[in-house]
Amino acid sequence: MNKDTVKGAVDDVAGRAKRQVGEWTGDTQTQVEGAAQQVKGKAEKAWGNVEDAVNDAGSQAKSDRDQADRDRLERERLESERRHHEATGS
Repeated sequence: MNKDTVKGAVDDVAGRAKRQVGEWTGDTQTQVEGAAQQVKGKAEKAWGNVEDAVNDAGSQAKSDRDQADRDRLERERLESERRHHEATGS
């Protein structure tokens, strides 16, 4: 979870509370401000989720590359060992 996701969650909750207070008091301006803050919070959370997904995909791609490198090195080691055994007759 990144800072945008957290900030969005805070804005969403604060906006919801502000909107509710506006409804209880009959203050339409407060209701509108609260609803706008909720929308802002939802957008921030969505952006944070997108950033997290991109970071996760990048981390997974790096992990896949690292595993491919380990696999390649192991194949090369085994091939070298096989050639050594063939050359020495053992």
